[in-house]
Amino acid sequence: MRNKPLAYIGIATIVVSSAAVYLLRQPTSPETYRDAATTVKQTYEQALFTLSPYKQGHFGLRMFRQTQDPKYLVVIQEDIGIMSIRLNQLHSDLDSQKAMSQYAEQRLAQYRKGKDERSKRRLVATEDKPEYFYLGLDLLRYMARVDDYGLKYKDDRTLRNYLERYPFNTLFTDKTMIRAWAAQLANQVYWLKQLGMGDYVSEFTAALRETYPDHDDYRLSLQQYENKLYGMTHVIIADSGYYQRLVNVADHAWIYDYFRKNIEDIITYTKQDVIAEVGISFLLAGLDDDPVVYKTREAIRQSIDETAGRIPSASGNLDFSYGEHRNVLAIMLLDWQSPNPGPNTITHPKMFESTPFGLIKATEQ
Repeated sequence: MRNKPLAYIGIATIVVSSAAVYLLRQPTSPETYRDAATTVKQTYEQALFTLSPYKQGHFGLRMFRQTQDPKYLVVIQEDIGIMSIRLNQLHSDLDSQKAMSQYAEQRLAQYRKGKDERSKRRLVATEDKPEYFYLGLDLLRYMARVDDYGLKYKDDRTLRNYLERYPFNTLFTDKTMIRAWAAQLANQVYWLKQLGMGDYVSEFTAALRETYPDHDDYRLSLQQYENKLYGMTHVIIADSGYYQRLVNVADHAWIYDYFRKNIEDIITYTKQDVIAEVGISFLLAGLDDDPVVYKTREAIRQSIDETAGRIPSASGNLDFSYGEHRNVLAIMLLDWQSPNPGPNTITHPKMFESTPFGLIKATEQ
C-alpha cells in the first residue's frame, strides 16, 4: 500500500505507530513471545464469563484446538446449546416469509444507521438479497459448525433443501458482495464444501483476485484493503477447518506470495486483527520459520498494553468484549501449538452422549 492519500496515512499511523519500529529491534526469543501470550491469555481467562456466551465459545474453541485442555469444553458445550436454539428457531421460521423478512429488515436497519464505509457497502450489497442474512450468514454457518462436532439438525434434509435452492454460486462471483463480505463469503465457500453441497473455491478465489487486483492496492481505502486481506486470510483459515488441520501451501501459493511481498504495508497500515491472521495463515501451513511470522509476532507483541494485559483497538479502545477477537488471535500467534481436530463425537464421545434438543449425531437417521 504505497502512495496513499494523506488521510489514509494519518489513519494508518494511529493503527500501528508502535509496531512500525519492529525492524529496529533485536530478534525476540520464543520465551518472550510465550510470556506475552500468557499475559493476554490470563487477562481473558480471569474474566471469560463476563463475555457473551458466543464470545466465550469463540475463545474457548480456539484455545481448545490449540491446547486440547479440557477446561475449555464447558464453554464449548454451552455454545453448542446456543446453536441448537438458533437452529430450532431458524427451522420454525423457514416457512414464514414474514419472519424471514422481519429478520432481514432488522439487520438492514443496522446498516442504514451506519455511517462507516463497511455498513454502507453491506447495505448496498444485500438490500435486494434479504435471504442472505437468514440463509448465508446464519443457517449455513450453524449447520457447518454443528457438523464440525459430528452433529446435525434433526430435520437436516429440510434445511439442506433451502440452502440448495439458494443461488450461492452467483454471490461468490459478485464483486459488490465481495467488496462488502469477503471474509464471510470465504467462510461460506468452505462450509458448503464441508457439507457436500458444492465446491466453489476456485470460482470464489478467482473472483476475489479479480475484484482486488494487486496493482490497484494503492487505490483502495483502508477499509477495502482490510476487506481484501480478510478475504485472503479466511480462505486459509476456513480451509484449515478453523484451526483443526494444516493446509497445503501449494493450494494458496498466490496468497502467501502476496503476504510476503506486502508484509511491510500490512503491518504499517492495518489493524492488529489482520496482522495476526496473516501470521497465523503461515503457521497453518507449517511455515513457522518464515520471516512473515517473526514480523507479525513482533508487531503484535509490541501492541500489547502491559497495564491492561491486552491489545487495544486501533483507536486505543480497551473494551474487553469488543477486543476478544484480536486478543485470542494474538495468543495463538504468539504461542502457537499446532492445529488439532475436535472436539467431536469421535475425539470426545462422552461429551456427546446426550445432545441439546434438536441436534442428533451425524450418523443417526
